[in-house]
Amino acid sequence: MTSDDSPQNTHPSGTPWRNFYGRFRGKTLRPNQIEYLENDLATLSPGPVSFDENPNRDLLDPSKIFDGKPIWLEIGFGGGEHLVHQAVQNPEVGIIGCEPFVNGVAMLLGKIRDARADNIRVYPGDARHLFDVLPDQTVERAFLLYPDPWPKKRHHRRRFVTAEHLIPLAKVLKQGALFRVATDIPDYVRQTLQEVPKAGFEWLAQAPDDWRDPWDDWISTRYEQKALREGRTPHYLTFRKL
Repeated sequence: MTSDDSPQNTHPSGTPWRNFYGRFRGKTLRPNQIEYLENDLATLSPGPVSFDENPNRDLLDPSKIFDGKPIWLEIGFGGGEHLVHQAVQNPEVGIIGCEPFVNGVAMLLGKIRDARADNIRVYPGDARHLFDVLPDQTVERAFLLYPDPWPKKRHHRRRFVTAEHLIPLAKVLKQGALFRVATDIPDYVRQTLQEVPKAGFEWLAQAPDDWRDPWDDWISTRYEQKALREGRTPHYLTFRKL
């Protein structure tokens, strides 16, 4: 975790060093979670993504990640319940999950084992690094579900829904790809509706139910259940890449 708001320096590859604002670790991992990380994580990698693995930022070959299946992407998968649900319900696609919080990664790996889902790949890091090495117009659907709200106004530029994240996301999405955003924070909704269209998306809502009601294939996450218990209202926003 870092609180450094100074300008970014440049990595030797030419890509900027990126500040990451958040936690990499939480509570002590259980022995079985450590075993998942040691034995499963490398096997489920989408390919060389990190600067150590891929200092030249060579592009991944999408045809090799899932043997040519369409690719979906979940950014910040939390405990992984939604990602696994989508993978099981859609075996014809492959889903890459990005999550820098190692406890969440360990939780996902356990769920993948339990579900025996073979169409998931996991990058345990910042999604921006993955955007560096995915070819343009690779991803057919993306999910951003209950992202860190960074509630203080001076921290709003750390949110995902800023140009620093949205522009590279738009580059890797195919034309017509769907981008789903779920949040229970009204100000995050406001910023999302302001910033996402600037990056080349259109909001698909036609009526209030289009953002009040969850998607037909939705599974409520533990973060959403917490929001509901605390009286907050989820919003479900769907965008299409132009």
